[in-house]
Amino acid sequence: MRIATYNIEWFNSLFDDEGMLLDDKQWSSRYDVTRSDQLAALGIVFTAMDADAVMIIEAPDTNGKRSTIKALENFARAMGLRTSKALIGFANETQQEIALLYDPDVLSARHDPRGIETGKKGSPDAPRFDGVFRIDLDIDASEDMVVFSKPPLEVELSVKTGPQAGKALRLIGVHLKSKAPHGATNRDEIMQMAISNRRKQQAQAVWVRRRIDMHLAAGESLIVMGDLNDGPGLDEYEGLFGRSVVEIILGEGARGGTQLYDPHARRALVRKIGAINTTARFYLSHEKRYMQALLDYIMVSPDLRRLAPKWRILHPFDDPDCWSLPELCTALIAASDHFPVVLDLDL
Repeated sequence: MRIATYNIEWFNSLFDDEGMLLDDKQWSSRYDVTRSDQLAALGIVFTAMDADAVMIIEAPDTNGKRSTIKALENFARAMGLRTSKALIGFANETQQEIALLYDPDVLSARHDPRGIETGKKGSPDAPRFDGVFRIDLDIDASEDMVVFSKPPLEVELSVKTGPQAGKALRLIGVHLKSKAPHGATNRDEIMQMAISNRRKQQAQAVWVRRRIDMHLAAGESLIVMGDLNDGPGLDEYEGLFGRSVVEIILGEGARGGTQLYDPHARRALVRKIGAINTTARFYLSHEKRYMQALLDYIMVSPDLRRLAPKWRILHPFDDPDCWSLPELCTALIAASDHFPVVLDLDL
């Protein structure tokens, strides 16, 4: 089985309100890429992935006028993909949904959120991801009320074919983002807002980690995947908190076989200087150069790690197979500022 995660920049801008593809020569929201070219590039990338299920980060919007599911299923149909069914969980207000696109002949999938519904009062016990989490963020003996701007997508996935037919997996699709310090007018305000936003991001990671602990305690097979927008050495504030979001969700330091595993994260955590894998490429206009970062992960529970899974980043420059195929290499660059992470499991 092949499962992937893919953050697609400005995917929402490629569809009209009816969920139809805007396959024309108008500029997409990506710099110097037309909508037609971005759609064609995405078709090439999805075909190359050939995944049974793809967790899409920054999927098209769902609101009173637009439908994530309609847009993604129209996209799959237009590109001739076998991942023809789409699933979302709790919609958000950012125009960047978290969604699963999957092959219904291989898998069945349903949104299956866990945790209690809290309303505005919140709960300290890992409530449902559309609720409110009460936690003391700054050790001042008063609880803060934390919410997700993009509630993680919890999926119950069942294998329909092969020797493991009936096997159930839990997927949690995540997009944790520390907001930029909008509205700050000087260096002190920028620092104060950046630290506050990062603290909230870490609280969200604690929330996700508590859900992970619940699944592992129940003996469930689990995959946590998506864009964590954080990692070892990503910014100058990391030292203030002791641990990155990646370390919190992995369960670094936890005992009793409750650590999740991702080889790219592991390599980054043990190397302060030296080579690491990267999954995203951004242009820094003030420096007139590109920066690469490790932001996207597929973390597996101990039982799945014992199946000898194989990870791969479809990176246009770092993956030899991608580099040797000019059409795919060009498509990966045009499609998004992130590159897909793919996991092969013997199921």
